[in-house]
Amino acid sequence: MPLPAPLRTLQVDLPACPRALLELLALMRDDDSTLPSISALIESDMALAAAVVRTVNSAMYGLLRRVETVGEALRYLGTREVVAISYASALRAAFPPSPRMNALWHEAGQTGLLMGRSAAALGVDPLQAHTAGLFARSGQAVMLAHLGRPYEALLDALGQDPAALDAAETSAWGIGHAAYGSVLCASWGLAAPVVTFVRERIRAPAQRPPLEPMLRRLLALGAAAETLLHEQRGLGALALLPASADVPEPALRAAVAPHWLQLQQLQQERQVPPSPPSQARGLQITD
Repeated sequence: MPLPAPLRTLQVDLPACPRALLELLALMRDDDSTLPSISALIESDMALAAAVVRTVNSAMYGLLRRVETVGEALRYLGTREVVAISYASALRAAFPPSPRMNALWHEAGQTGLLMGRSAAALGVDPLQAHTAGLFARSGQAVMLAHLGRPYEALLDALGQDPAALDAAETSAWGIGHAAYGSVLCASWGLAAPVVTFVRERIRAPAQRPPLEPMLRRLLALGAAAETLLHEQRGLGALALLPASADVPEPALRAAVAPHWLQLQQLQQERQVPPSPPSQARGLQITD
């Protein structure tokens, strides 16, 4: 996808979508796709398969039974989460690693997981919600990779305020991360609601163009997820959910709270030694 003129300010090329991910996107749109076909496609890219298995076994997913293959991951977590993990792994691999970049992807992974698990209760597609959370900061990754320390300092100062960050980026470099991220999503063939989410999440609801109700709910969910993850205060953070005319506060709280508390519990358990293999248990989710 050709870059619009304003996006050429930094004279950079956006990373191309990996072939395996393009094929996975096509497979997910096929109603006849099966778990074995999805597993085989992910495993056809050895680096992607290894990244998926490694992520599934991380503390974020809370599995006490270690999985060894993509097929096992699909059985334990379900198609949506494994496909979203594949997106995240491919996106992460497209950028040079650094401590700040790794922190960015960790935050994106948590946001995507919380959004994906909370989405169905709000009438939002879970895979689109999970992907939107994962790619919300992709424009920041583009700018971090090409601007280095000056942008890292800006992230440290304004990273928890997307609107202020985007305004500072535009003032300094003529373009903001929301524009870069939305074009990256479009060039990777992601669903239109994901592209719109990444572009519009930095705006206050009153400043957005007219949007479909589902998109407004997706944006409200994203705002709630980011508020909770920035606060990291357990139960107390639930009182900070942003008000939204699109999603009544009780509905937003009911959708998000169980999954937020589960993530908090997993964070606390990271310091606890894992159970012996004989006591290991796994959570199995079926689609």
